[in-house]
Amino acid sequence: MSIAKPSIQRYPSSGEKAAKKLRLAMIGCGGISEHYMRAVSKLDRIEVVAAVDTLPDVLAAFQKRHQIPDVFADYRDMLANVSTDAVCVCTPNLHHAPISIAALRAGAHVLTEKPMALTPKECVEMIHSAQSAGRKLAVGFQYRFHPATQMLKRAADAGQFGPIMHVKCQALRRRGVPNWGVFAQKKLQGGGPLIDIGVHVLEMAHYVMGSPRPVSASGNIWTFDGNRPNHVPCMWPDWDWRQYDIEDMAVGQIRFENGAILQIEASFIAHIEKDQWNFQLSGTQGGANWDPPQIFTNHVGTMVNIAPAYLPPMDFDGLFKAKLESFVTSVLDDTPLDAPAEAGLAIQEMIDGIYRSAEVGHEIDIRTR
Repeated sequence: MSIAKPSIQRYPSSGEKAAKKLRLAMIGCGGISEHYMRAVSKLDRIEVVAAVDTLPDVLAAFQKRHQIPDVFADYRDMLANVSTDAVCVCTPNLHHAPISIAALRAGAHVLTEKPMALTPKECVEMIHSAQSAGRKLAVGFQYRFHPATQMLKRAADAGQFGPIMHVKCQALRRRGVPNWGVFAQKKLQGGGPLIDIGVHVLEMAHYVMGSPRPVSASGNIWTFDGNRPNHVPCMWPDWDWRQYDIEDMAVGQIRFENGAILQIEASFIAHIEKDQWNFQLSGTQGGANWDPPQIFTNHVGTMVNIAPAYLPPMDFDGLFKAKLESFVTSVLDDTPLDAPAEAGLAIQEMIDGIYRSAEVGHEIDIRTR
């Protein structure tokens, strides 16, 4: 399926529009929205003018805590009654696509949390809605803004690695099932650790690779412990095992059009020494590791490891500030999105492909474009 580049509303870069603040509505007022609100407090060019949540107590507390002018139980009422420039979608994954599409059609730019949607088909519908409305659609991929990711991206763009042949991604927890929200419910989230935390490592690795087109996927998933009562002390005990219908662990492989291979391991429960959050890449001229950030290559006839003398520290809130500021700048100054919807579609093709391959037991074609 061919996807044309969106026609974006133009904002002058000087005069009255340059001083404009982005009027943002928060849709979903749970834990993720709090990271965004801390970012808002540090940015000058944005104001939150409305909030939406289906839980009255959560909505009332959010309004009081952040002094939000208008609140709504239904996003459709908010879109019909509040003049917004953009919305930030922080709901369970099931609702990302319908809310984003409605907001785009109402004339708002959209920043949706990851994953972009539950299926590639929904992602395509979202992209087409953005194109038709002439609005921008970004995905909340904050780890591409991490200093280590940016370092490796610059190295890749400079040809440091040569053509990248192989990437290995790991988002592994020894025992880290979220005991809040709806993370263990497949209907609302679309899956477990692969779609929740694997998505982050997968997308920053794909970004560093230069975003090659994925063509096929193979994978497997296992549930062996999360759907039983937990008797092991851990950082987040007492998750709702009765509603747990997701995978404990997923392992997959992606083939790309350029011949490269990516492998990913993601888990909430894995019998490993310690949690791992990393990706490694191998190219014809060099390789790299994300944590700790290092480049491996040959220099003057010697194998060398190159490590940065300094990278600016960035915590989780800093990542949210970076991605929100990037979105605000893109909308107000009409600059390209740093995390565009097309990236979200590619990632969802991979995730959806691994899940579907696990169902049928063999490698499948995942091309949707």
